[in-house]
Amino acid sequence: MTESIDRVLVVGGGTAGWLSAAILARSFNSHLPGAVKVTLVESPDIPILGVGEGTWPTIRATLKKIGVDESEFMKECDATFKQGSEFVNWMATDDYTTHRYFHPLSAVFHSAYDFSLAPYWLSGSANDLPYDIAVASQTAICKMGLAPKKITTPAYEAIQNYSYHLNANKFAAFLTRHCVEKLGVEHLVANVTDVELDEAGFIRAVNTDNHTIESISADFFVDCTGGRSILLGGALGVPWKKIDDVIFNDTALAMQVPYQTSDAPIATHTIATAHDAGWTWDIGLSNRRGVGYVYSSQHTTDEKAEETLRRYVGESADQLEARKIKLNLGYRTQFWKSNCLALGMSAAFIEPLEASAIFLIDAGATMLAAQFPRTKNEIAFVEKQYNKTFSLRWNKTLDFIKLHYCITNRRDTEFWVDNCREETIPDSLKEKLSFWKKHPPGKYEFDNAFEPFVLDSYLFVLYGMNFETDIKSIKAVYDRHAEARKRFEEVTKLTQFLSRELPKQRELVEKVYQYGFPAI
Repeated sequence: MTESIDRVLVVGGGTAGWLSAAILARSFNSHLPGAVKVTLVESPDIPILGVGEGTWPTIRATLKKIGVDESEFMKECDATFKQGSEFVNWMATDDYTTHRYFHPLSAVFHSAYDFSLAPYWLSGSANDLPYDIAVASQTAICKMGLAPKKITTPAYEAIQNYSYHLNANKFAAFLTRHCVEKLGVEHLVANVTDVELDEAGFIRAVNTDNHTIESISADFFVDCTGGRSILLGGALGVPWKKIDDVIFNDTALAMQVPYQTSDAPIATHTIATAHDAGWTWDIGLSNRRGVGYVYSSQHTTDEKAEETLRRYVGESADQLEARKIKLNLGYRTQFWKSNCLALGMSAAFIEPLEASAIFLIDAGATMLAAQFPRTKNEIAFVEKQYNKTFSLRWNKTLDFIKLHYCITNRRDTEFWVDNCREETIPDSLKEKLSFWKKHPPGKYEFDNAFEPFVLDSYLFVLYGMNFETDIKSIKAVYDRHAEARKRFEEVTKLTQFLSRELPKQRELVEKVYQYGFPAI
């Protein structure tokens, strides 16, 4: 057990495999003699799922760390800027008008951890502005179709916080080239046919159908084989726990929608529109929109779901193909076992609301790299730490996604009725919601460094969906009304300033593709 760990094999490509390989190889300096070596083997026969087109702002730091040029990445991957999500019709209205709210990526102008504006907004100090407009400039910036920065802003720096919308297939191909050419990753192409274990139950090697590389041995393995989970689920027998009693959306239809004109505006946020049995995503890339419908097969038929999607897209959908994707919602009861760690859909999968998939891959590979065991006798400790951390991250993600469904007032279909049933809501979320009926959410409910969704995110969703918090009994606690009003005014002034300074999304994207950002 004291033997050193010098070779890592990532099994599976796509975003999960290649992003993991990039993070590990860069952290290990795999291109240097004597460093831990990273190899990736991927099947030539299994297509990339290719619909994970949304990211979190953390991806900027990761791309910068692995040495990616932001402008080159954006151009190669049809990428645009994402500043948040707009939620449409997730609430019913008395007059049947469209209900909308935003979850922007920028935290409130003054973070809620330092001085929460929520109780003062609840007290009426924001002149009846919606919460997302009152506390952050980014909602208005999104509504105006403005970008989060200028062409003169250095690469990866931001005026308003941002991530990206991207073409997932092109992103995987881009990372492949970058890993092989610049980070020292060895790339093999073969189908894994079986997995060899040693006497202690550790993986020794994988066998393939490629006669030139029939067996690939390594000291540590990263399972990125998607829902098949050949290593962690198959060879090591780690069970899969379903979550379909909490999250119902188990099927997606995806469509690539061309712009009607070459100068059509590009949305600077994901648009998530609720329907009878699920919701549609609408993501603007540089050359097309990625549109899809995520729905519950228990609450509608595939035929009705496709009608819903085509109706949302409009007449242009008549000539377009809708690709059906079955979603296996759940997670492994362990994310790491012995000398194998699973990332991506091999480890866990929740529906794409709030685009957590790539973030969890990024976070998982980053934690593995930071605590990477160099001998086998170090594995047990790091395995325990990792499983503890990612169990927390997963459960917190599950709570936050469910929040969007269980606080709605929609009761127009069985889908929405079922989503609000008490028995479908995790106890951890029910406890918080009960407390928040009399207390605005505060930093002590978000005290873990590995919270995937922070206080500000909860506030945007709760008060975007008109969650009722009665603060009468604790109103005297909040006595900084003058300061709060000043900060609300600062948000308004910043919004006015940025509306004059920031370019339109398409204008900036086209300049980035042509000229690039200045280097830092």
